[in-house]
Amino acid sequence: MLKFPFSTLFLICVFCSGLATAQIPPYYSSIDFSQSGDNLKVQLSQLISDTHITLIPYTSSNTDTWDVLSISDLEFSTSDNVLLVYGYDNNDSMFISDRLRGVFEKCNFSGCTGTAGLWNREHVFAKSLANPWLVTDYPSPGTDVHNLRAADSQKNTQRSNHLFIDDSGVESKVINDGYFYPGDEWKGDVARIIMYMYLRYPSQCEAMNSATGSADYSPNGDMPDVFLEWNEEDPVSALELTRNDVFFSYQGNRNPFIDNPYLATLIWNGPAAHDIWATLSVSNHTENSITLSPSLADNVINLDGIIENKFKLFIINQLGQIVIEIENKRNIDVSHLPVGVYVLKLFQSNMIFESKFIVK
Repeated sequence: MLKFPFSTLFLICVFCSGLATAQIPPYYSSIDFSQSGDNLKVQLSQLISDTHITLIPYTSSNTDTWDVLSISDLEFSTSDNVLLVYGYDNNDSMFISDRLRGVFEKCNFSGCTGTAGLWNREHVFAKSLANPWLVTDYPSPGTDVHNLRAADSQKNTQRSNHLFIDDSGVESKVINDGYFYPGDEWKGDVARIIMYMYLRYPSQCEAMNSATGSADYSPNGDMPDVFLEWNEEDPVSALELTRNDVFFSYQGNRNPFIDNPYLATLIWNGPAAHDIWATLSVSNHTENSITLSPSLADNVINLDGIIENKFKLFIINQLGQIVIEIENKRNIDVSHLPVGVYVLKLFQSNMIFESKFIVK
């Protein structure tokens, strides 16, 4: 049974998540953020283990991972489609590259693995790369929904258990004799999932077993450089935020690196990722430098004070639907939107800015 309607959950996330950009969420009240490195890693590992109070079955007549992903991975709260990890093109007539798939078009019956036009459950930390392997026969690390993503069935088969490798471009692909690049849109998602799995199951799901390349940033050599780079290069998406809240409502624990990617920087060094809370990094652009006007709009809203040239923003209505999604635009035409209250969420390299406005 569902704990509460997803649309309600999403609205709570949208209208209250602004608190997390200004202060550390209560979930982390036990953490001493004056610590860094292994000390911080151990604290967060203990927290996400202690609060993981519900183990979800992989497949069951009761609530299972299919049920949870059919909510968490929706394109938006009222959509009939899930977003497919590693997907990049809905218009090339090839199922394997799709970004979207009907939520009910599931590969949830025997013998359908790799079937065209269906989606299934991708283990981002591949089952066979864990030691011991992740299993799904009973509720266990192999059924942790933080590690599962909706994926095209054929794309899931293509990824297999290939180690992740750095590359560029929107296309996810197997390259260099059997390594896998998840695509520009998904590389940050992958990095933050691997980091979570390492902290949640530190002896079973070592991050070094999921990627190729050096680990020079981390003092102990326990986090591949590529994941720290992806964590900085690909900011947290609206889907990741939604998934984290949905999983919190079911399992009881959260992915700290989605709540604040800068935690990875504090633990393993590397490129300075986004300090969403704007409290942990030495220097931050603050949301106070950004303003949205007018708050009561007819045709156009304007954003001032954005220092960076690259950013992404979403405008979300009161139903939790993303009605506008654009990049690098400071003047946004809202004349086509119905009268009502909206939330603008802007993502840039070291923060998330959020503000409400009204279309009259």
